[in-house]
Amino acid sequence: MLVLSRRTGESIVIGNDITITVLEVRGDVIRLGIDAPRSVVVHRQEVYEQIAEVNRQATVSAEQASSFAAHLGQKPTD
Repeated sequence: MLVLSRRTGESIVIGNDITITVLEVRGDVIRLGIDAPRSVVVHRQEVYEQIAEVNRQATVSAEQASSFAAHLGQKPTD
Protein backbone atom coordinates (compact mmCIF):
# COMPACT_ATOMS: atom_id res chain seq x y z
CA MET A 1 0.00 0.00 0.00
CA LEU A 2 1.31 3.41 -0.95
CA VAL A 3 0.83 5.97 1.82
CA LEU A 4 0.88 9.67 0.91
CA SER A 5 0.44 12.81 2.97
CA ARG A 6 -1.65 15.60 1.43
CA ARG A 7 -2.97 18.90 2.71
CA THR A 8 -6.28 20.55 1.87
CA GLY A 9 -6.28 21.51 -1.80
CA GLU A 10 -3.55 19.03 -2.73
CA SER A 11 -4.18 16.10 -5.05
CA ILE A 12 -2.89 12.75 -6.19
CA VAL A 13 -3.19 11.40 -9.72
CA ILE A 14 -3.91 7.75 -10.53
CA GLY A 15 -3.08 6.69 -14.06
CA ASN A 16 -3.66 9.38 -16.66
CA ASP A 17 -7.22 10.33 -15.88
CA ILE A 18 -8.12 9.99 -12.18
CA THR A 19 -7.44 12.82 -9.75
CA ILE A 20 -8.23 12.69 -6.03
CA THR A 21 -8.17 16.03 -4.21
CA VAL A 22 -8.34 16.65 -0.47
CA LEU A 23 -11.19 19.15 -0.14
CA GLU A 24 -11.44 19.49 3.61
CA VAL A 25 -10.08 18.02 6.84
CA ARG A 26 -12.30 18.48 9.89
CA GLY A 27 -11.36 16.44 12.95
CA ASP A 28 -11.27 12.80 11.90
CA VAL A 29 -13.32 13.38 8.72
CA ILE A 30 -11.67 14.00 5.39
CA ARG A 31 -13.65 15.15 2.34
CA LEU A 32 -12.21 13.95 -0.95
CA GLY A 33 -13.08 15.00 -4.48
CA ILE A 34 -12.66 12.36 -7.16
CA ASP A 35 -12.39 13.34 -10.81
CA ALA A 36 -12.62 10.24 -13.00
CA PRO A 37 -14.11 9.28 -16.36
CA ARG A 38 -17.72 8.05 -16.26
CA SER A 39 -16.48 4.61 -17.29
CA VAL A 40 -14.68 4.28 -13.94
CA VAL A 41 -16.97 3.05 -11.17
CA VAL A 42 -16.32 4.71 -7.80
CA HIS A 43 -18.02 3.52 -4.59
CA ARG A 44 -17.40 3.90 -0.88
CA GLN A 45 -16.07 0.55 0.38
CA GLU A 46 -19.16 -0.24 2.46
CA VAL A 47 -21.41 0.33 -0.58
CA TYR A 48 -19.13 -1.78 -2.76
CA GLU A 49 -19.32 -4.62 -0.22
CA GLN A 50 -23.13 -4.41 -0.13
CA ILE A 51 -23.30 -4.57 -3.93
CA ALA A 52 -20.96 -7.57 -3.97
CA GLU A 53 -23.11 -9.36 -1.35
CA VAL A 54 -26.35 -8.70 -3.25
CA ASN A 55 -24.72 -9.99 -6.44
CA ARG A 56 -23.49 -13.09 -4.59
CA GLN A 57 -26.98 -13.75 -3.23
CA ALA A 58 -28.52 -13.27 -6.68
CA THR A 59 -26.07 -15.78 -8.14
CA VAL A 60 -26.90 -18.32 -5.43
CA SER A 61 -30.65 -17.76 -5.99
CA ALA A 62 -30.26 -18.22 -9.76
CA GLU A 63 -28.28 -21.42 -9.19
CA GLN A 64 -30.93 -22.69 -6.77
CA ALA A 65 -33.72 -21.88 -9.26
CA SER A 66 -31.85 -23.68 -12.03
CA SER A 67 -31.24 -26.68 -9.80
CA PHE A 68 -34.89 -26.76 -8.71
CA ALA A 69 -36.07 -26.50 -12.32
CA ALA A 70 -33.73 -29.33 -13.33
CA HIS A 71 -35.09 -31.41 -10.48
CA LEU A 72 -38.61 -30.86 -11.85
CA GLY A 73 -37.41 -31.69 -15.36
CA GLN A 74 -38.10 -28.19 -16.63
CA LYS A 75 -35.92 -25.54 -18.16
CA PRO A 76 -35.36 -22.46 -15.98
CA THR A 77 -36.97 -19.26 -17.22
CA ASP A 78 -34.95 -16.08 -17.71
